[in-house]
Amino acid sequence: MTRPLIAIPARFSATTSALRYAAEVNARALIEAVWRAGGEPASIHPAPGGVAERLARFDGVLLPGGGDLAPHRYSVDDTHDSVYDVDEVQDAFDLEVARQALESGIPLLAICRGLQVVNVALGGTLDQDMGGPGRDHRHVVHPVTLEPGSTVALAAGAEKTDASCYHHQRVGRRGEGLAVTAGAADGTVEGLELPTARGWFTAVQWHPEDTAHEDPAQQGLFDALVRAARG
Repeated sequence: MTRPLIAIPARFSATTSALRYAAEVNARALIEAVWRAGGEPASIHPAPGGVAERLARFDGVLLPGGGDLAPHRYSVDDTHDSVYDVDEVQDAFDLEVARQALESGIPLLAICRGLQVVNVALGGTLDQDMGGPGRDHRHVVHPVTLEPGSTVALAAGAEKTDASCYHHQRVGRRGEGLAVTAGAADGTVEGLELPTARGWFTAVQWHPEDTAHEDPAQQGLFDALVRAARG
């Protein structure tokens, strides 16, 4: 059976030892999770223009984690000292991928930065920093409650799951039409969905790829994306 083609925007990396120079990369765990689900993961180059035409070649899209969005993308003038790895080309590309995927109805899974990109693309804002060490969600595995009947709960096959997190920012004001479908005990938004979406879509603030190899609930998100892409 032909594997559905899943587009994953690459991330710019300043150095990569194996390639000697700067590179465009995606996490191996992410690629392997899509492959286990039966998809054909394909990294795509972040370049301006022609995003709709480029995405038309694919069966699904995965917006992965990465560095922070530039605060001006959500109409904030000041930049917190903790903001890191901002890249204007990356931001512009990811935001357009999110808009085009939602508009066209192509199946979309957004992870960590990906969730934040979707929120900003729909007019939402971000808290630039959750409060520093001990208050952010770096290197944290914690329980997350999933909204019954939501796309994420159906994909995970559960209403609670242990989520592997690595982020210091979170959703501030929600983007237009977005509904919260997962949350942490401290009130952090852990999942967003768009009830009016034209196609399959869910966004999670955690990194399901971290534990997908051993946790069926996390692998279930990738499985659901690929199933939708087959459809």
